[in-house]
Amino acid sequence: MNILVIAEKRNAAQRIAKILSGGKFETVKKGRNVYYSFSMGGDRYFVVPLRGHILQLDYPEKFKSWNLKDLQKLVDEEPVKIVKEKGVASTLKNLAKDADLLIIATDYDREGELIGVEALSISGYRGKVKRAKFSALTEQEIKNAFENLVDVNYNLASAAETRQKIDLAWGASLTRFISLASRRRGKDYLSVGRVQSPTLALIVKREREIESFEPTPYWNIGAKFHKRRIFRGEHIANPIWKEEEAKKIYEKIKDCNVGKVLEYVEGTKKIRPPSPFNTTEFLSEATKLGFSAARAMRIAEDLYMGGYISYPRTDNTVYPRSLNINAILKSLEKSKFSEDVKKLQKERRKYPTRGKKESKDHPPIVPMRGAKLDGERGKIYELIVRRFFATLAPDMEYEESTAKISILDEIFVSKGRRILNEGWHYYYPYSKFEEIPMPRLKEGEEIRVKGVEIVRKETKPPSRYTQSSLLKEMEKLNLGTKSTRAEIIQKLFDRGYVRGNPIRPTDLGKALIDSLEKNKVDVVKPDMTAKLERDMDRIEEGSVSGDYVVKESREMLKSILRSLEENKGDVGKSISSSMRTEIGECPDGGKLIYLERKKLVVCEHGETAKFYNLPKTGHVEFLNRKCPVCGLPLIKVVRRGQSPEIRCLDSKCEYNRRKDVVGKCPKCGGDLVIRQSRNGKRFIGCSNYPKCDVTYPLPQKGQIIPTGEVCPYCGAPLIIIRKKGRRDWKICPNMNCEYNRRKRDEE
Repeated sequence: MNILVIAEKRNAAQRIAKILSGGKFETVKKGRNVYYSFSMGGDRYFVVPLRGHILQLDYPEKFKSWNLKDLQKLVDEEPVKIVKEKGVASTLKNLAKDADLLIIATDYDREGELIGVEALSISGYRGKVKRAKFSALTEQEIKNAFENLVDVNYNLASAAETRQKIDLAWGASLTRFISLASRRRGKDYLSVGRVQSPTLALIVKREREIESFEPTPYWNIGAKFHKRRIFRGEHIANPIWKEEEAKKIYEKIKDCNVGKVLEYVEGTKKIRPPSPFNTTEFLSEATKLGFSAARAMRIAEDLYMGGYISYPRTDNTVYPRSLNINAILKSLEKSKFSEDVKKLQKERRKYPTRGKKESKDHPPIVPMRGAKLDGERGKIYELIVRRFFATLAPDMEYEESTAKISILDEIFVSKGRRILNEGWHYYYPYSKFEEIPMPRLKEGEEIRVKGVEIVRKETKPPSRYTQSSLLKEMEKLNLGTKSTRAEIIQKLFDRGYVRGNPIRPTDLGKALIDSLEKNKVDVVKPDMTAKLERDMDRIEEGSVSGDYVVKESREMLKSILRSLEENKGDVGKSISSSMRTEIGECPDGGKLIYLERKKLVVCEHGETAKFYNLPKTGHVEFLNRKCPVCGLPLIKVVRRGQSPEIRCLDSKCEYNRRKDVVGKCPKCGGDLVIRQSRNGKRFIGCSNYPKCDVTYPLPQKGQIIPTGEVCPYCGAPLIIIRKKGRRDWKICPNMNCEYNRRKRDEE
């Protein structure tokens, strides 16, 4: 019997073939396409890798040109399916002709089921079809999946295809309307999306709260006590909202040097281990290590394809009974975690921790085998391993002591914390726990007061979202899915709507949301998107059809478009005007206008105008400081991997020239200047370029300080590289120079 197996990607297909064949498989290449073939139990297998979706939804050619008059028709138009991987489709068709059984072995979720069903429809196959359902690309999982084949879940695929159709309709029609109304076409188009826009609205709303926040002052009174060591106490009334009251207390006790212990209590407390990793919690923790959510997900997918971890797209936070925890620990004994495994086996808790969400499709994210991995893959793999350990480890125990101490009848509270047993915290050091030293006290005893202080503070606005907190908020509001949230956040960065971490909206992002909200476009409300997510669940359950949900969504979208068309002029003006931000005054009068779209600042003075181009690489912030040479604003340029740089807005200003020149060119006598390449890398180049081609590379991190000295070997100017926390490094920028070699030998 000929069996055709459809896998999602090449490395997954190769791994499936290797496991099922015991490593004895044949690789068949047809141009840039490949498949794997082997015999097993009298059957001949053909494993074909896809490249994700090989079908793409798009609108017919007549809708290619953007036109406001076509938008209502566009919404009702049924998208066409375009084969984007013709070579793969050809391979499928040829192998399907002689197949007796077709097995879909793509990732088991909505998207994976749709990818498999798409491939099935292209193949032209009409025979028996089954599904291999697995959660990890390990030998045990793959063999078990192929020995226990299940039916294809067409409802699961329908939910994914319905989402595709709705997202295409909303994205295409609203993006075209907003872009055309604000006259932003081509590369400058404004993207609007069903999940992307309400996510951006969350960030903009938080920024408005921060900007409109008015701090309220309050006062804290603290005291330093001494008994064998210094420890602190806080006044029981903190925070104190009236200055007069705070000062009255302070004046009463400021000169007192004795306090009396009124109460002292000690107790043991426990902190339970965290729950197993689902996708949101994993991405949230990975972003705390410096990864973007999108990057962390790409690495996790790579680890899954290599058989190192289980499927990384899951809502589940409860280990299923079928998960062989002992086998995983046994595998990890052969890795760098062997000592951790030995310790864990001695103190392992009776039952692993569990979260609130339990699902049947995939287990939480766990390691599947021991491995020695380096770099970013190693960091993500270790995070997943250590979270797995933590869920099996005992509670963390600590002793908490609380004292009430009186200073002239004013009561202060002191707290101490001391770890008794690290428990799970030993295995999962990413979670911080601060010990607070405090001596043991006795009720009624007197202790020394080393000083009293009064501190004025102010209430703070709500914090900006980090990628971690935004992911959790999206999950809470049902915005997107475990598979799409990281990608949505990355799109907001890529399209220039947000920047930084914590995340701030750009002027463009604010303008887009302001315009959508003023015109009551419901796409910015999480409720509408959350309803659609519930509809996807109903399609998957079989209680509603995909066609019904698409029809309902189209009617809602057409109503929104009619409202927008009535206010087309206001929409265009509100977005266009927001792209002109006044940032100050010109030195000789007039207004300085920042045109974010063009990365340009214009000095408008009567009928004349001066233009200042901003650096092409890096993020630019306008400072509330003026250039000491020309009076224009100073700007801060932040480039990835480099120290922030303060510059004058006018790139030709003497202020910048003085900062950039490191010395004289040994070849022509011109100035050697710090420059930036097109991809943001800094280097030293001659000011007489292109007549003089002298250049020197520079390290991308650290401050560059000219010394005024000249290299005795090659004549280049000597410079100092200064990095935070390290000693200064004096070098010749000519890396092959004898000066640097001798310097290394001396050290």
